[in-house]
Amino acid sequence: MSKKSAGILLYKHEAGKILVLLVHPGGPFWNNRDLGAWSIPKGEYGPDEQPEAAARREVHEETGIAVTGRLTSLGEERQKGGKLVAAFASESDFDIDRLRSNSFDMEWPPCSGRTQSFPEVDRAGWFTLADARAKINPAQRPFLDRLEALCPKDSEP
Repeated sequence: MSKKSAGILLYKHEAGKILVLLVHPGGPFWNNRDLGAWSIPKGEYGPDEQPEAAARREVHEETGIAVTGRLTSLGEERQKGGKLVAAFASESDFDIDRLRSNSFDMEWPPCSGRTQSFPEVDRAGWFTLADARAKINPAQRPFLDRLEALCPKDSEP
């Protein structure tokens, strides 16, 4: 059975454009990666949790944002590694300077016997849809398209 993940694509309207919030994964593996490395805030959930509840929990853990409003489903997409991601959309005006992420521990450097702690998300940014399409994990691009379809009057040329 493949793993399941759920997250929320936060968005806002600014100067006639849609801006979306993407997060960059923390840790040494992602340190020098940019294009294709960003993601919607998301995380895994088990069979006893509903995707919407998991999405709200994960966004709070990764960013510090408590999303309490209505969510709009953006469907599901399977990532390259087989994980099935359920995404929702919600409007937000989150100040990225207030980003607060949980952390994880791993042995680093490899085979050193030392454990280091890293933030799960090391930064966040608001991006236009065009910029987000370049930054986001390619398997998550359909979520951007679906959000754009929900807000056609604000679409970019």
